[in-house]
Amino acid sequence: MRPKLEIPFALSERRNADARRIFRLVCNMRNADAAAIPLPVYREFIDMVYGMWLPIFGLGVVFVSICIFVMFKINAPSYAALAALGTMTTLWRILEVRTYILRLPDSDLECLKRWERRYAAGNYASAALLGALYILALSIHYPMLHLITVSLVFSFGAGVVARISVRPKICIISLLLATVPTVGALALHAITDHSDTLHAEMFVIEAVLVAMITGLSLQTVAHLYRSAVDHHTVKYDLAQLAQYDDLTGLANRLLLRERYQTSMGACLRSEQTLALYFLDLDGFKAINDQHGHSAGDALLEQVAHRLEAIVRTNDTVARLGGDEFIVLQAGLHHNDEAKLLAGRIIRRLSEPYVISGITMQVSVSVGIAIARGRSQSLEQMLSNADAALYEAKANGKGRALFSPIADDLKAQNAA
Repeated sequence: MRPKLEIPFALSERRNADARRIFRLVCNMRNADAAAIPLPVYREFIDMVYGMWLPIFGLGVVFVSICIFVMFKINAPSYAALAALGTMTTLWRILEVRTYILRLPDSDLECLKRWERRYAAGNYASAALLGALYILALSIHYPMLHLITVSLVFSFGAGVVARISVRPKICIISLLLATVPTVGALALHAITDHSDTLHAEMFVIEAVLVAMITGLSLQTVAHLYRSAVDHHTVKYDLAQLAQYDDLTGLANRLLLRERYQTSMGACLRSEQTLALYFLDLDGFKAINDQHGHSAGDALLEQVAHRLEAIVRTNDTVARLGGDEFIVLQAGLHHNDEAKLLAGRIIRRLSEPYVISGITMQVSVSVGIAIARGRSQSLEQMLSNADAALYEAKANGKGRALFSPIADDLKAQNAA
C-alpha cells in the first residue's frame, strides 16, 4: 500500500479569502443591482443572457453524445439517465429562450426578475448535470473519458463567464455547481489505489488547477460585471441626455420624432387618428421678468408634471424649448377626443402654481393638428399646429383651435 497523499484541496489562504469575498459580494448583487442600475440597463442584461441559444444547444449535444457513447461502451444505465435529463434540460432551455424572444416582455422590474429566475434554473440544471457526469466519469479509470469530461467542464465555465457575467450570481453558482463536484471527484480519485506511476500526484495537480481556475474565474466575473455596468450605464445616460430635456425630463425633439414615426405607422395600420398638440404658455415671460429665471424654471417643471399626469401612459409629452410643449396622442377615433384633452390641458395648466411660497398663474394656448388616413411628416404637423396656435393666441389666448388644414384634409378624404 502506498502512503496516503495529503491533497492541497483549495487555493492559498489569500486566494480563498478573495474568492469568498467576491462570492459574498456577487450574492448580494442579485436583488440590489436590479434596483440600483437603471431599468433599461437591467432589461438589456436580461436580453443578453436570452440572446444566445446556440451555446446551450451545443453543450447539450456534446453532453448527451458523451453519455450515450459511454452507456453503450460500458453498459451503464446511469449514463442513460443523464442523457435523458440532458436532452430534456437542453430542450427546455431552448424553448425558454424562444419564448422570451417571441414575447419580448415589458420592461417591468418584477417581470424581468421572473425571467431571470427562469434562466437561472435552467443554467443551474445544466451545471449540476455536468458535475454529475464528471463524478460518474471518475468512478472508472478511463483516461480519455476523464479528458473529454474535464474539457467539457472547462468549456462550460469559460462560456458562462463570457456570456452571463452580467448576471453574476447566476454565473458564479453555475460555475461552482460544475467545478466543485469536479474538484471533489478528482481528489477522491487521487487517493484510490492504482498502479500507474504518479497517478495520485497527477490527479492532485489537476484538482488544484481546476480549483485555481475557478477562483480566478470568480475574480473575472466581478471585473466583467463592474465593467458591463459602467459601460451600459454610461451608454444609457448618454441616450438620456440625447433624447430628454435637461430641465423637465420630458422628451426632446429627437425622441419626439422617434415616437411620432412609430405612432404614425401604428395609426395608418389601424386607420385611427393621430393628434399633435402645440402648447404655449400665456404670461410666462412676465413671471420670468418679475420673479427671475429660477422661478420660471420651477414653473416649467410643474407644468411638465401636470401634463404627464393628464395624458395616457402611451402618449408623449415633449418640450421644444422655452415655454413650448408638445403632446402627441395616437389612437383617436374622433376629433372630439382631441378637443376634450385640449380642454383638460387648458383647465389644469391654468390653475395656480405655488413656487417658493408665492402663488403664480399662467394660461395656455393650444394648436391642434390632426393626421388621419394619410402619412404626414413631423415638420408638417408641427407647422399646422403652430399655425393653429398662433390663431388661438390672436383670438384671446387660453383656448384651443384645430388647424384649418385638418379640415381641408378631411374634405379631401371625404371626396
